[in-house]
Amino acid sequence: MIAEILCVGTELLLGQVLNTDAQYLSRRLSELGIELYRIETVGDNPGRVREAVRAALGRCDLLITTGGLGPTEDDLTKEMVAEELGLDMVEDAQAMAHLEEQFSLWGRQMTENNRKQALFPRGAHILKNARGTAPGCAVEADGHIVIVLPGPPYELKGMFEAEVEPYLHDKLGYTIASRFIRTIGIGESDLEMSLRDMIDAQTNVTIATYCSLGEAQVRLTVKCAAGEDPAAYLDPVEARIRQRLDRFIYAIGETDMPQVVVGLLKRAGRTLALAESCTGGKIADWLVDVPGVSEVLLEGHVTYSNAAKQHTLGVKAQTLQSVGAVSEQTAREMAQGLHELSGADYCVSVTGIAGPGGGTPDKPVGLVYIGLRTPRDTQVHRFVFTGDRYRIRSLAALRALDIVRRALVEADEVMLVE
Repeated sequence: MIAEILCVGTELLLGQVLNTDAQYLSRRLSELGIELYRIETVGDNPGRVREAVRAALGRCDLLITTGGLGPTEDDLTKEMVAEELGLDMVEDAQAMAHLEEQFSLWGRQMTENNRKQALFPRGAHILKNARGTAPGCAVEADGHIVIVLPGPPYELKGMFEAEVEPYLHDKLGYTIASRFIRTIGIGESDLEMSLRDMIDAQTNVTIATYCSLGEAQVRLTVKCAAGEDPAAYLDPVEARIRQRLDRFIYAIGETDMPQVVVGLLKRAGRTLALAESCTGGKIADWLVDVPGVSEVLLEGHVTYSNAAKQHTLGVKAQTLQSVGAVSEQTAREMAQGLHELSGADYCVSVTGIAGPGGGTPDKPVGLVYIGLRTPRDTQVHRFVFTGDRYRIRSLAALRALDIVRRALVEADEVMLVE
């Protein structure tokens, strides 16, 4: 099945909104084994939308549109799809009831223009929107499928997972399953070389490597007939990869590093505290996104100035004067002082130069020291990261969490990867 994505919205063309819908849909279609040939963006202009729909239907089997489902005059995606397919628009009673219920819950009067959100091309399969007022729809005509989705990413993702994916599975007659192996501490090129023979010899299970900020991933994908268990194909390949990359693997699946660390701390019955300088609270921010983190995260401090390092963490004035804030000894004293302050089992400290200024030949931009006080010892790790300020801070935060993860594993308090 060949697919195209058509994103509707003048705000996308003006660069006012980042088009994350296209990225998300591209990945999900790939996971389903659907070939995506083209992504196009058009403004809120009826003629251009219809022209883009017509051109796409001349090239593809499946067209997915995003945006243009609101109540205003320029929200005309459904109408343009209906016109191009020669269908009239009809009101769906269930969609109207959903709209009325939503407005009743909000204590607001539904305006007349909102009624258009319950209008769909005749014969369309309605896609429920559990996260907003605008339902989507799927229309089949002349051997084509057109799926019309809302623009807001939160609504689009919920609708795709709950409504579109099951719909497409029924149409495809087969299952595409993927499994992600997440690694840290190994670059994509080294990762690919470690698996080169397996990649060259791959058959039904395909192996692909790619990198993101601070980590590299292996994606395993298999195409199964209806009723087959994908694990029967994926498990043996994963086992071989584990044998080669075990010390670099930190998670299997979609779980990210903050989720892994919180899970490990919970299972070990341990607590964590943070003292951040150059990361400026980024580690705490990532961790607080994880539900249940309150069970393990005791406290966090942004000790950016030398005075804060002294007053809050007890870093010695002599240390700061002799070796500076960005040094192994300062990171060590920060971690030890944090333990005295918080009593946490694992105490992380981060100090570094995020740039773009402030670097010297001895202490370049990107130099970061990460300290960790554990129940056994205090360790300090030195890194020199490259990139802009955002990248350096993000890499430092990621590596700090990985240091905690490895310390928990090395203490035999938890298993490396479930």
